[in-house]
Amino acid sequence: MMLQVINSVVPYARQLEHQNELSSDLIQTREYRQAKTNEKLSQTFTQLWISHTSCGLLKCDFAFRYFTTIVPNTLTHPMAQTTRSLTRLPLNPYALKLLHELGVPSLNKSALEAEHPARQMAESGLMTLPASSIPVLCPVPLADCANGTLNAFRALSDIDVLPGTSGAELLTERAAIISRKADDSAQRRCRLLSTSDGVIALNLARAEDQELIPAWLKLPELIGWEGIESALLTRPTQALLDRGRLLGLAVADATQIPSSPANWLKTTAVRRPVTSKRKGPRVIDLSSLWAGPLCSHLWQAAGADVIKIESSQRPDGARAGPVEFFDLLNSGKECITLDLHRESGRRELHELMKSADIVLEASRPRALQQMGIIATELVAETPGLTWVSITGYGRDEPNGNWVGYGDDAAIAAGLSAILHSATGQWLVCGDAIADPLTGMHAALAGWSSWNTGGGQLLELSLEGSVRHCITATAPENNNYRDRQQRWQDYLQRHNICPSHPRRRNEISSSAHS
Repeated sequence: MMLQVINSVVPYARQLEHQNELSSDLIQTREYRQAKTNEKLSQTFTQLWISHTSCGLLKCDFAFRYFTTIVPNTLTHPMAQTTRSLTRLPLNPYALKLLHELGVPSLNKSALEAEHPARQMAESGLMTLPASSIPVLCPVPLADCANGTLNAFRALSDIDVLPGTSGAELLTERAAIISRKADDSAQRRCRLLSTSDGVIALNLARAEDQELIPAWLKLPELIGWEGIESALLTRPTQALLDRGRLLGLAVADATQIPSSPANWLKTTAVRRPVTSKRKGPRVIDLSSLWAGPLCSHLWQAAGADVIKIESSQRPDGARAGPVEFFDLLNSGKECITLDLHRESGRRELHELMKSADIVLEASRPRALQQMGIIATELVAETPGLTWVSITGYGRDEPNGNWVGYGDDAAIAAGLSAILHSATGQWLVCGDAIADPLTGMHAALAGWSSWNTGGGQLLELSLEGSVRHCITATAPENNNYRDRQQRWQDYLQRHNICPSHPRRRNEISSSAHS
C-alpha cells in the first residue's frame, strides 16, 4: 500500500519540478522507492536530503512536502519530551538539517511552503545592500537559511518568538534602523582591496584599528583608505594576512569559495547532563555587539531570564551605535556592570556564572583565560551548565587569536568570492551578515543543549556559520553564475522588485540607560 502511495505521488513531484528545482535523481533514488512504512520514511528522508545537499537545498523539498502533506506522521521520537510541539511549525529543509545535526530528526506535520529562495532574498532587503548602484542578487539562499534557523528554534522552544518577524528580516534590521545602504559596509569600515596576487577584506571596525595601519604596512605615518589601497597592490596576500592577524586587525582572504561540507557547531561534552528545574534557563550573557545579544534576545523571547554583564572599563560597543538597535536586542535584560580589573568584580562574575544554566560569551578564548575563566572547568564544576562560545574563526589555535567581525568573517567564508564568480564584481554581501546568522544558530544550539541537560561546551564561529549556509546549499559544481541567472529570471517572470530592509513592528522598553 505504501509503495502504491509513493508511486502515485511521483507524477505530483514532476509537476513541482520546475517550481522547486526538484532534482529527478532524488525521485528515482532506490531508498526513496523502497520506503515501506512511516517510520522508514522518517529515517530515510532525513538522510536523503542530507546526502543530496550537493544537488541544492530546494531539490529536496518534495521529499518533505510529500511526507508532511500526504503521509500522516504518527511517529514519536525519543526526544519528544524536550521538543514537545516540534511538529507544529512548517520547517524548511535547512531547519530539518540543523535539527537532525542536533539529534532531533523529527519531521513536521504542517505543509511546507514552497517560496522560491530568490523571492526570499528580494523581500528580505538583502539585494539592496551590496556595494553596487543596482540591486544585486547573491546566489546563496541566505534568507532561506535564516528563516529555517529561526523556525527551527521556534519549534524546539515550542514558542513563536518574535511573532510576525522572519529570520530573513533579522539579517537586515540594523541596516533598516540606521537607514543606509550597505554600500559603505558599516560606514566604509570593511572594504575589499586588491593585493599583488589576490583580494583581501580589511575591516577597521574599531577606532584604534586605524592606528595599526603603519605597523601593518611598515609605513612611517597614518594613511587613509586611498593610501592603503595603493600600498596593498605591491604586497602579497598571505604576508598581509599573517602580519595583520598578529597585530589584531580583522583581515580575510576574499578569494576562496568553499567546496567541502562545513560544520556549524562543535560540541564538547564535559560532564553528564542534568535536567534543569527551571521553566526557562537562567542566562549569563557576556557578549556584545550583534551575534551574542541577538542569541540571548531570542532566548529571552522564549522565556529565559537573561542577565547582561558588561565591563565598567569596556562596555558593549553597540552602545556607541544607534540606541534603537541596542534597545531592540537588549531591552528587558537585567544589566549588570562589573569592574573586571578588580578581584571582587571577577569573583562576582564567577558566582553569577555558577548560578547559570547557560553562559554566553563572544570573546577570544585568551581574553577570558587572562581573567582566570576557563570554560571547561566551569562546566565541569556546575551541574547542567551549557557554555556557548561565539568567535570569529573558532577557538582552536591559531584561529582562536584572529579578530573577526560580521562582514570580514562572511567574506572569509566565501560570500564575496561567490558574488564575484556570479557577477564579476567584488562586493560585500549584506550588513555584517555573519552576526545575525551566527546569533540564530547559537540560539538554536544553546537551547537544544539546555533542553537535554547541558554539561557541554558549544563552539560557533561567524565564519563557520556562513560557510555552513554556503556548503549546505551549494549548486552542482559550484555553478553560482548559472544559479544566479535562473534566480534573476524567476524574479523577472514574477515581476518581483527588491525590497529595502524593514524595521520590526515594535520595540520594547529601553534598556540603554
